[in-house]
Order: sequence, then structure tokens, then C-alpha cells
Amino acid sequence: MTRLSASEKVDWLQLGRSGGVGPRTFARLLERFGTARRAYEELPRLLRDAGGEHGRRCRRDEAVAELEALDALGAHLIARVEPEYPARLAEIADPPPRLAVRGEPALLAGPAVAIVGARNASAHGRMLAKTLGRELAGAGLVVVSGLARGIDTAAHEGALAAGATVAVIASGIDVAYPPENAELMAEIAARGAVVSERPPGAVPQARHFPRRNRIIAGLCLGVVVVEAAPQSGSLITARLAAEQGREVMAVPGSPMDPRHRGTNQLLRDGATLVESAADVRAALGAIEPAAAPVRRARRRDAPAAAPRSEPAPRPEPVPQQPPSGDLLGRLQERLGVEPLLVDELIRQCHATTAEVQQALLELELEGRIERHPGNRVSLASFRPGHI
Repeated sequence: MTRLSASEKVDWLQLGRSGGVGPRTFARLLERFGTARRAYEELPRLLRDAGGEHGRRCRRDEAVAELEALDALGAHLIARVEPEYPARLAEIADPPPRLAVRGEPALLAGPAVAIVGARNASAHGRMLAKTLGRELAGAGLVVVSGLARGIDTAAHEGALAAGATVAVIASGIDVAYPPENAELMAEIAARGAVVSERPPGAVPQARHFPRRNRIIAGLCLGVVVVEAAPQSGSLITARLAAEQGREVMAVPGSPMDPRHRGTNQLLRDGATLVESAADVRAALGAIEPAAAPVRRARRRDAPAAAPRSEPAPRPEPVPQQPPSGDLLGRLQERLGVEPLLVDELIRQCHATTAEVQQALLELELEGRIERHPGNRVSLASFRPGHI
């Protein structure tokens, strides 16, 4: 782990805020070129070699202004290579390259559980979420949620009454959404932590909430869904949690209420049934919150993970030749909307691993493909912007 200088943080912002550079592309560029500055300088050539249009690159004065705005808000910008970056979040498939945090960054490393659910929650659901938040926070767990109306708000309020809470938001670190939660967000920033990967002043859009949800799931040992309609954002969080190896828990409810159809479906699919904070703690396993190690929770039927070791120093990046147009064409011919293993692409294209990975990077920068968990790729359903 290393600590970035202010100049290096500006480099990270410039690269990460440039058009088409999402979290996975950022990680691959950093791995290939060694530094964010060099990767940023190579962006135009990479897109030109791939036959794509130049994405808009973030200017240095824009990145400096963002860093100054965060400083003015009393927020921390934490890069993925820095020691304050939460270890659990770093393990997911597409961790944010950097996080803006208002409040106490150390809370992100503590044993945490997410409580999420319907915005149009029932009175009973709100009461239960508030009780769960208060009792879990009182037991030493950090309660994480998304600051939305309904279940999220109740969970934050309950946690603040007894311990710590973290709000992960889809807007800039200074923009409360919904607006009526501005006072709650300020209280969380003073007594817990507010987290965002978006620039200050950014307003939320629908496509940003699933990105926000992956951070909620990634910070936690497990996710509790209190109420959720089918195809709701809370179910996206639960799905992401399952993909990340976290414990998925759900509160059962009446089949007559559509707000319980999503949670009841989770239970049918194998989620752990919980009705109290004691059930949640039992599902997460016997932990001592005050001294709990930062570890990745896993489902009971999953194999134990190997001990985590410090990564070996990276060798000096070696300049690579741009992939041939023939290989780029063969890759696109074999890809569809259904994700395909990269190993299968390598086999079918009769190319080396390095050649295919470099070609995929070019296609990703151009916005033609999407990355998926399990080292799989597919054709892009839309041209991505940066986050």
C-alpha cells in the first residue's frame, strides 16, 4: 500500500474522470502503464489505434478544482492503493478507483452490515429497519445503507441512536438525495461517514444507483433486505452481494403485500431468513465487533478463501504493440450480448493471452464491450460514460 501525493491524486482524478474510463478500465490502464499520469497521456493513442473516437479527457484544472472542492467540504479522497481504502471493497470485481468520504474513513474498514429496502416502506417495515439499525449498531457493527426514503432512512436513524452508520450515495458528496434527507446526511457526516464516487455537485441519475449499490454490498459482511418489490434496487444490491460472496438475508412478509414479493423470492432462492438483530448476527457468524478482522463473508456452501497476501511489486511496464485490426474484428465477431469467458475467446481466436487482453482493453476504451464478474466479457449494450 502507498499514500498518494496531492499531485498524484490529481492524476487519478484526471484519468478516472475522462470519457469511457470506468473502474475496470482504470484498473487495467494502471496495471498496463504503471501510473495514472502515463495512462492518461496514452489515452488518445489507445483510442486512435482502436479506430474509435477520442473520448473527452478531463483537464488538469478540472481535477484540481474537484480536489479543492473536496478539501473545502472537509472530505477525504481515498485512492484504491492507499491504506485507508476499505479492504473488503477492494476485493470486488470493479472497485471504485477512488472514494470521497465525509466523516470518519476508518468506519469503512470495520465489521459492517447493510440494511436496504423499499422507498415506499410500510410503517412496520420502517419500525423493523430502525430497530435492526439500532441493535446492530449497538452491538458494534457499522450499519451501511443508501440514504433513500423508507427503509434506508429508518436504518440510518436507528444506527445513529446507538452507534455508527455509513451512507453511500449516488450523488456528489455535497448533494443530499432525496432533499428532505439533507439534515440526516449532515448528521451522518458528523457522526459516521458519507461515501460517494461521484464528483461534488453531481446530481443522481437512474443509472448511477446500481453503481452505488455495488459499493454498499462491497463494504459489508452481509446485506439485509427488509422490504422489496420485484425488480427493485434492493434486489440489485442483494444480487451484487451474492456475487461478491457476502451473506444475503431477508425479512419474510405477507404474500398479499407487493413490498414483500422481492424478499420472499430471495428466501426461496436461498437467502437467510432473519427477523431480529440476533438472527443477523448469527448469520454473519460469531464475531467480536470491536476487534473483528476485515474479512470477506461467504455463503455457508462456498469454499473458504485462501489467506490474503500482499501483492508482489509490479515490474516496469513494457511498451506493447497495438492489436491488429484482424484480431479486433475476430473478437467482435465472437462476442454477443451474453457474457463469454475470456479464456474461451483466447482459444477461439488462436491468439496469445497478452494479445487478446490488449485488444479487449482497446475495445473497452472505445465502449464496445462490457466486463462481467468471472473474467467474462460481452458486447456493450450502450456506450458507457465515466463515473
